[in-house]
Amino acid sequence: MQTIFVGMSGGVDSSVTAHLLLQQGYTVIGVFMKNWSGRLDTKQGTFDFPCSSQADFESARQTAGHLGIPLYTFDFEAEYRQRVIEYFVSEIERGRTPNPDIMCNKEIKFKVFLDKCLSLGADKIATGHYARVFKTDDGAYLLNKGRDETKDQSYFLATLGQEQLSKTLFPIGELQKSEVRKIAQEIHLPNANRPDSQGICFVGEIDVNQFIKALVGENPGDIITQDGQVIGQHRGIYFHTIGQRKGLGIGGGIPYFVVEKRLETNQLVVAKGINPLDLYQNSVLLNQLTWSNTPVTLPMDVSAKIRYRSSDIAVYLEQGKKLDEVVAHFKEPQRAVAEGQFMVFYHDDTLLGCGVMNRYV
Repeated sequence: MQTIFVGMSGGVDSSVTAHLLLQQGYTVIGVFMKNWSGRLDTKQGTFDFPCSSQADFESARQTAGHLGIPLYTFDFEAEYRQRVIEYFVSEIERGRTPNPDIMCNKEIKFKVFLDKCLSLGADKIATGHYARVFKTDDGAYLLNKGRDETKDQSYFLATLGQEQLSKTLFPIGELQKSEVRKIAQEIHLPNANRPDSQGICFVGEIDVNQFIKALVGENPGDIITQDGQVIGQHRGIYFHTIGQRKGLGIGGGIPYFVVEKRLETNQLVVAKGINPLDLYQNSVLLNQLTWSNTPVTLPMDVSAKIRYRSSDIAVYLEQGKKLDEVVAHFKEPQRAVAEGQFMVFYHDDTLLGCGVMNRYV
């Protein structure tokens, strides 16, 4: 029987994942990934996280003991800082909106973690993601949305290719969250009623603005209208995102929304009105493309998400001027499209790939 290494975060989803694999007859090894400490030292000083990874480890340890499986700890703190935190910093300094959760899956869980598990004798790895992997008759692997539409996490797994999908199991992908909780309670898992984790991958729920301040500091500049009138001051354009209304410090009862971030002049551009037209885009240019299964023939119609939990939208993809670029045309104009975020493509429930929204066209 195959040996499966399970990434155990201390949460109920990964715990039930390990239980289901045991039921299916696999040899199961639990692994806790230590990716950060309670304090992050930065050029700007230190940032103290509101919770400690020690609590997550203790929950994973108790669960592994309850299930009767070993639990190892892999220290990926250096890799996490280099591949996720530095990416986060680089993107916000460029005035873009990063997605550290997607990068964490790409660089840590399904690269560093996967490689180490395979080197130690694992046949495959498993995680507690709400997604499903299928193998087609011709040997290709497909990633589908999780059965629970409210918990589907395929968006965060969009950079996975055939190599990763062929070595990964998502046992709870066929289940509703309520079913996962019920299983945990029925087998008396110590963390059966532990709240779901929120916030940045492995870091948890934090004040993002305070996190950004600790990483890059402040860089004050003007908030201007589209005709150039200065109407306020910002602490740094990277504290804001396209479509933002709250937190601008502009009084008067008139709604203003962020529509542009001018990095070269350090200006935050806002538009007045409930629903300003400049918040909408008809198309975007995508790069850093990943396809789940190649080759892909363009042009093509797909459904897509431009942010996690957004509704699927109709998109027409065509080849860009460069080989590694694609132009995505929205069938209906989309509001608050943020550069640096990922657009994820689907055909029905099957993930096709993704690209980074690099600039507007």
